[in-house]
Amino acid sequence: MNKITSFLLVVFLSASCTPPNYDEIPLAPVKIDGKWGYIDKNGEIVIKPQFDGSWWFQEGLARIQLDGKYGYIDKNGNRIIKPQFDLAWDFQEGLARIKVGDKWGYIDKSGKITIDPQFEEAGSFQEGLARISLGGKYGYIDKTGKMAIKPQFEDVGLGEGNFQEGLATIKLGDKYGFIDKNGNIVITPQFDWAWDFKEGLATIELGGKYGYINKNGEIVIKPQFEEALWFQEGLATIKLGGKYGYIDKNGKIVINPQFEDALWFQEGLAMIKLGGKRGFIDKNGKIAIKPQFEEAEAFKEGLAVIMLGNNFGFIDKNGNIAINPNPKFESAGGFN
Repeated sequence: MNKITSFLLVVFLSASCTPPNYDEIPLAPVKIDGKWGYIDKNGEIVIKPQFDGSWWFQEGLARIQLDGKYGYIDKNGNRIIKPQFDLAWDFQEGLARIKVGDKWGYIDKSGKITIDPQFEEAGSFQEGLARISLGGKYGYIDKTGKMAIKPQFEDVGLGEGNFQEGLATIKLGDKYGFIDKNGNIVITPQFDWAWDFKEGLATIELGGKYGYINKNGEIVIKPQFEEALWFQEGLATIKLGGKYGYIDKNGKIVINPQFEDALWFQEGLAMIKLGGKRGFIDKNGKIAIKPQFEEAEAFKEGLAVIMLGNNFGFIDKNGNIAINPNPKFESAGGFN
């Protein structure tokens, strides 16, 4: 996900009693009494719970669900695009994928359909192209809806199947490889499974083990792990002997496999699980926030969602409760 550096901007216009402008304030979705709304970093409700579903703000708008249909709101809670779509996704590069009936298309931020629903599947735009499916085959379109890479692939790998760092995962026959933006195969399909490139490396599977390749298709970290995630902030989560740890880009284990579960590093910390509880470590493998939570998500905007007992709240990077685990929060998402 993209990390957005936001700052607090609150304009008080006392003469007209205009409410604060929340456009630059990070907000988080929370569920209260069966409905979803949004809170600010003080835990104050800024968009009252009223939706059947709500997601993170991205590019200034958030996807919401109401009465079985999807639409979009701004940070003041205004319904910018009324709920009308059977399914929808977040905005990325100015467009959002939407589903009408059984076909996918795209809208702009005014809600105008810019690419007619016609695809069996569709992904978000990234690096100017989006993955689509027609006739059971996968290809890519540009932002005008023009076919940039004709549908010809059996699959596009796990994840979104987007272009990342100039390459995209594709499947031909029963093997995975990579193409460039012209549709040229630059890494021959040869892997049992593959993930997108991140920080110059991509996770691949061979013979039931996971390793990493570079953009030349060369194996730089041999397949040896039971599981492996992408690199983020210079480290990647791996699993060995039933436990999770971390490696660097040379394949060296820098944090010994010892955890029952582990996520990627984000904002300098990673969620881990020990003794059935979740906490956080730093990049030296040192426990930064002791495992004590039933659930925990990665840090966003300096705060992380946690669950204590049956209640959701937020902590800061010192492990201090920033927003108390609150019985009224039936669920919560991170700030964005």
